[in-house]
Amino acid sequence: MEFPLWCQRAVQDRVDCVAARIVRHPDICRLREEEDKAFQQLFANMDIVRLPEFSEWEDKHHCKHALMNEHLYRQGLQDGMQLAFALLNMLDTDEMEGDLHPSSSDNLKGS
Repeated sequence: MEFPLWCQRAVQDRVDCVAARIVRHPDICRLREEEDKAFQQLFANMDIVRLPEFSEWEDKHHCKHALMNEHLYRQGLQDGMQLAFALLNMLDTDEMEGDLHPSSSDNLKGS
């Protein structure tokens, strides 16, 4: 089953919004600054012998992306649980309304 286009757009809009918020998160900003400094130091002299600086930059780069992915995962999990809860509430509400307002075919069965 494929999701309706409106649903796909809503999910994509939510992902874009969450990603934009995560990019501005203080921990991510701090890691980005550290990564940028390490990257600048790496290419300051363009000396191949400076492999420790490359390793340091690479570590900071991966750490930043891991933290961003962790935030995205947690927000996605939270959004998914909220969506499931809302859908379950809708189903419960529909069932309760069905009990209050039986269909006309149910009325005929009781006659």
